[in-house]
Amino acid sequence: MLRWLGGRRRQPQPLSLDLIRFSITTTTLPRWPFQIPQSIFFHSHFPSLIRGFSSEALAPGHDIGLISEIPATVAAVKNPSSKIVYDEYNHERYPPGDPSKRAFAYFILTGGRFVYASLIRLLVLKFVLSMSASKDVLALASLEVDLSSIEPGTTVTVKWRGKPVFIRRRTEDDIKLANSVDVQSLRDPQQDAERVKNPEWLVVVGVCTHLGCIPLPNAGDFGGWFCPCHGSHYDISGRIRKGPAPYNLEVPTYSFLSENKLLKKAQRPPAKATIQKANKMQAD
Repeated sequence: MLRWLGGRRRQPQPLSLDLIRFSITTTTLPRWPFQIPQSIFFHSHFPSLIRGFSSEALAPGHDIGLISEIPATVAAVKNPSSKIVYDEYNHERYPPGDPSKRAFAYFILTGGRFVYASLIRLLVLKFVLSMSASKDVLALASLEVDLSSIEPGTTVTVKWRGKPVFIRRRTEDDIKLANSVDVQSLRDPQQDAERVKNPEWLVVVGVCTHLGCIPLPNAGDFGGWFCPCHGSHYDISGRIRKGPAPYNLEVPTYSFLSENKLLKKAQRPPAKATIQKANKMQAD
């Protein structure tokens, strides 16, 4: 409060507080009937509480304890500086490390990184290898058959991936009969040469293309296979000739390792054209 003594105006005394020191400037209040002090200063006995760190360019030309009329943030934007002075009143800087010991530290850090990289590599390889087929699955995917014991005119059935596979050793008469058929008259037109790699050997999957039954070899009206479930007849080349089956017996993927040795590989899916043709036949 301001008091008047003897008609004279007493000068305002500085007020001391223990918080922060700042200034309040009044310019809009009326001066009648007495003069109002222009500024009131507040002092602080703990300047370190408000100085965690400071920049040399925050408020140039002003005392740090007295904040100028320009805010510190504005002054920092107008006068950017990368030189920051840190207060060290409550801690002590660590001395620089010994250069002779840095090589050992770098060696330890680099070695640790190599160890971590090796562990990550092993984990990735183990994860990738776990997604590949196991040995027993690969063993079932391929089948090796000895053909030397098969007599001409006979059919041998082997099991491959849970399915029967017919291997027939055809005679000269069988080959001539298979090539003498009018392909245009067949339900699923296909030349005999397109179904065999060696005219003497015919390899087909022993599953009827109608509903998945197993046909009987050396039976039927055409000397090939006969399905007892619904009466489908296949000729000596495995082509459908009579009955409800929509298309020929499937020819798997195989190769000859030698003259008397056959290798069955992974099954190749039917061609897109064959599937479309079969769907069309079933629709008809």
